[in-house]
Amino acid sequence: MPKVYYVAPHGCDCAAGTMDAPFKTINHAAAVALPGDTVRVRAGEYREWVNPREGGLSGALRITYEAMPGEHVVIKGSEVVKGWTMLDGTVWQVTVDNAMFGNWNPFLQAVEGDWLMSPRENPVHTGDVYLNGKSMYEAYSVDEVRKAERRTSGHQVPGKKERELIVDPDFTVYQWYAEVGEANTTIYANFHGFDPNAELVEINVRPYCFYPEKIGLNYITVRGFEMCHAACPFTPPTADQPGMLGTHWSKGWVIENNHLHDAKCSAVSLGKEASTGHNLYSRFDRKPGYQYQMEAVFLGLQAGWSREKIGGHIVRNNIIHDCGQNGVVGHMGAAFSTIEHNHIYNIGVKREFFGYEIGGIKLHAAVDTQIRNNYIHHCEMGLWLDWQAQGTRVTRNVFHHNDRDLMIEVTHGPCLVDNNIFASPHSFENAAQGTAHVHNLVLGYMSHWAVLDRATPYHFPHTTAVAGCAVVYSGDDRMYNNIYAGVYNPAEPDRKSVGTAGYDGFSTPGEYPERLKAEGNTDEAKFYKVPQPVWADGNAYAGHAKPFRGESAPFETAEIPVVIVEEEGRCVLEITLPEEAAAWQCTPVTTERLGMPRITEEAFENPDGTPVDFTRDLLDECRETVKPGPLAALKPGKQRVVVWE
Repeated sequence: MPKVYYVAPHGCDCAAGTMDAPFKTINHAAAVALPGDTVRVRAGEYREWVNPREGGLSGALRITYEAMPGEHVVIKGSEVVKGWTMLDGTVWQVTVDNAMFGNWNPFLQAVEGDWLMSPRENPVHTGDVYLNGKSMYEAYSVDEVRKAERRTSGHQVPGKKERELIVDPDFTVYQWYAEVGEANTTIYANFHGFDPNAELVEINVRPYCFYPEKIGLNYITVRGFEMCHAACPFTPPTADQPGMLGTHWSKGWVIENNHLHDAKCSAVSLGKEASTGHNLYSRFDRKPGYQYQMEAVFLGLQAGWSREKIGGHIVRNNIIHDCGQNGVVGHMGAAFSTIEHNHIYNIGVKREFFGYEIGGIKLHAAVDTQIRNNYIHHCEMGLWLDWQAQGTRVTRNVFHHNDRDLMIEVTHGPCLVDNNIFASPHSFENAAQGTAHVHNLVLGYMSHWAVLDRATPYHFPHTTAVAGCAVVYSGDDRMYNNIYAGVYNPAEPDRKSVGTAGYDGFSTPGEYPERLKAEGNTDEAKFYKVPQPVWADGNAYAGHAKPFRGESAPFETAEIPVVIVEEEGRCVLEITLPEEAAAWQCTPVTTERLGMPRITEEAFENPDGTPVDFTRDLLDECRETVKPGPLAALKPGKQRVVVWE
């Protein structure tokens, strides 16, 4: 019979694990839990790395780890440090025994790996110091710690050079520096007016909070915890990808109702494991990182990457914030998964390091993955879908105040983006093909380009089996029933495509076959010369937003004022539609109407092969009359709509 084990701070690991005689550590419960068992954790603070030994057998026989309903349970990768002595002024120092760290001293382990671009000369480390729960900044020397006075902020302006400071007179820079010896580590920190022996000062010690060392531990549920302060490493797609909380190359996890913050790199990992490649590009530089990533895909297939063995996870109802690299990350391991109703913010904005793998959600090979009803804001990148976003659907999400809301890179579709709000100045970066945009509200500009020097894999429908590889010609996109209300800034001429007019150089569906025919029988050469077609219909354009030349009857109007308002626990859209909006009506979008991308020849359909239902909007309300945009109930005039809570 399945058992329920209890854990409490006052317990003992030599006890029976019952309600009256609980274990003391979650990790001890994880050592004895078997398929079907539940580990229930009582309120308190647990400073440990939970390393499960077993997984479940099926969705019905899973192992569940959960906080006791109504109780606050915190798992920390940090330890409290006392015994600070004043060095001079506001700078203090403390020396700790390296035995505290086991075999992972985060003050020695650099944040490093493939596609990490900076810093190079003075690496940032996975270690961190927290003053009353707030992450401090790493300095490069003791002298820099001494100079960390009350001045400008350590936050970097998006798009500017590394470690550039912005003016914020109310921000105090708290910095630390560590010197690691053979037996001890000495930490220097500028606490300004605080006495570290009287405040809560913690240093991260463990690389993970909840992460199995073994791969293939399937069907585990993690529910209701707060987790923080993990010294986890950088997680590019060509390396082992551990996170503060992670699945480690497995199937069928449920990660729900957790509060996850202050992971040095990634909070939730659904990623690949080390045997399929581990930072070979940055370590050896024998061949391009692109080539190693291609190899990782085929090594992953040899290692069992398939719907039957890997992925199929659910990540829902979590609050994820203040992490250095990702809220959710994964290469191959996130395939066939659902990521829904998560609140993700402040990812990559501390900017102690920068690389090409940073974003609120960063996924490679998210085959048939459904990303829906998430609220993603104030991130370096909101959502980044890289390589093999085939069968991927991005629906009913709200994005704002990101450096970029959505990027899709070197993938061939079908990728469906519908019923979203993109409210950042740069809404969509498209280095892909075969994407359908349907019923979105787009407030920023869009950029797109071909990628003719990196052929990437595509798959037989709804599987991981590789059908071939192809370059990205750009185009082959569908743009239906969207509202484009972005404002063109003449001072930024390269950012003028706030509507679909940026596609004007592409073919219309009618032109494309004739233009190919005119090139003669030249095989691949004509596909490089002739721009792919773009379908556009039923879109509304406001202000400076302009339509694609191939759109026959677009709705064009004056500026549509839009404001995003953040309130406690929810996001509100304030929008004013012109009177003529009452007459807007569009042709309904269906799976059949969208057709299929040229390369993959797979329909825009659900993962089970059924047609997509476009009759419901961002708020799951029925479209009785089909109009542009993600909200069915919008009317002419000023209105205020809660779009996420």
